[in-house]
Amino acid sequence: MLDISLDADDDWDSSNWVDVARKAATSAIAESAFPQLGSGPRSVELGVRLTNDAEVRALNAEWRGKDKPTNVLSFPMAEPREMDDATPDGPELMLGDIVLARGVCVAEAADKAISIEAHASHLLVHGTLHLLGYDHHDDAAAIDMEAREVRALARLGIADPYAGDR
Repeated sequence: MLDISLDADDDWDSSNWVDVARKAATSAIAESAFPQLGSGPRSVELGVRLTNDAEVRALNAEWRGKDKPTNVLSFPMAEPREMDDATPDGPELMLGDIVLARGVCVAEAADKAISIEAHASHLLVHGTLHLLGYDHHDDAAAIDMEAREVRALARLGIADPYAGDR
């Protein structure tokens, strides 16, 4: 069972962000090596913070050494061995936290001519895959992660965001 703990600043609109986050995370989990986490009996929690560019810039500077806002940050908490354990009687699994920057998300969505909900869904899928151990530090890993994102987004009815880049 997937539980979303969501905290949103006032500048984020009134969309049902918990539902958007749950659908995006569940879809990403289904395309990962740990699909049992999305539908199994084990309690799994994911934290989502929807905030402003200034807060994300400060977090990005502190944790990544990059003094600029970015669209999404992921802070994993679970180890792969913990994700493999599907026993329902174990402790709740805290996957980690995902933080989205409103201004960056809105600008990127406008640039792509898509809704903020669709773009935020993509960023939440991307962030969830990071929490599950995926990255894009080399070409092979980037290709694998991108393919998982595209499949997860297709589950949500969202077009391939990389189609124009190929």
